Amino acid sequence: MSILTAELASKFARIALSHVGREYPNKLDHVLDGGDDLRSPRDLHPIFFGSFDWHSCVHGYWTLATVLRRFPEIPEADAIRALFDDTFVTDKVAGELDYLARPSSRGFERPYGWAWLLKQQAELRQHGDAWAKVHQPLADAFIARFHAWFPLADYPIRTGVHSSTAFAFTLAADYAKLANDEALLAGLTERARAWYLADRDAQAWEPSGDDFLSPTLIEAVCLRRLLPKAEFDAWFERFLPRLDQGQPRTLFQPARVSDRSDGKIAHLDGLNLSRAWCWRELGYEAAAQAHLDASLGQVTGDYMGEHWLASFALLALTAGGR
Repeated sequence: MSILTAELASKFARIALSHVGREYPNKLDHVLDGGDDLRSPRDLHPIFFGSFDWHSCVHGYWTLATVLRRFPEIPEADAIRALFDDTFVTDKVAGELDYLARPSSRGFERPYGWAWLLKQQAELRQHGDAWAKVHQPLADAFIARFHAWFPLADYPIRTGVHSSTAFAFTLAADYAKLANDEALLAGLTERARAWYLADRDAQAWEPSGDDFLSPTLIEAVCLRRLLPKAEFDAWFERFLPRLDQGQPRTLFQPARVSDRSDGKIAHLDGLNLSRAWCWRELGYEAAAQAHLDASLGQVTGDYMGEHWLASFALLALTAGGR
């Protein structure tokens, strides 16, 4: 059974430290309202300018915070603390908030980046007040966006990529529970019930060619987060009634990754890692281990995977409180 060791934590720390401050190459999610908006990633985002894109930078910082809390004596610990002391400061947070205040940024990073920002804040809160207190206004801004979006979101987004509502709600629920934010948790729960509670006998026609999430498994993990245990157990039996027979078979087969230098195809390593996380959350260790075996060794290599895969490996290796 794969577990998070100090050696792996140190490896993940080195990976994240190598890219959270690496500005280029960079894939911006940015609307230009005029010529003055042609600015560099670092000018637009004083904190999250690295790691190829904004959301990957956010969960790169989450990776660093998580390994630091779990293994505070790793060789990279001092570098992480120094980076956080330099990064989580009032003026840089204000710069990120200024970007969000642009009318053209209304849909910026919805919902994936919103949720990862809250997941990061949940981790910072476990380190004490210093970094979390400074960073909290950013979390509050995304919480407000969730609340504004709930009454507009009539339909779920059932994808295996960034737009997945189930993935976003899972991470946001982790923050809401840790922070005792009952209003956010209630909003997430109401929408998830409306979207998913009637689902039955999932066919699991997946993966698609650039999935890094399982639409089927992440929906189950989402409702596991948000429903009472007895209600979830009854729903799960209806949703995937033949799991004990190894069906749907597609969920048990790790994805093949034909070209790790292709950013979209490299997503499939993330699918294997995120499925491992989901399988562990759902109590299927053998299926989780098969997916970990397929991609845990691929978190380094080409930058198309290296800038984000360690975060998903960390989710899998820490699933269920490991």
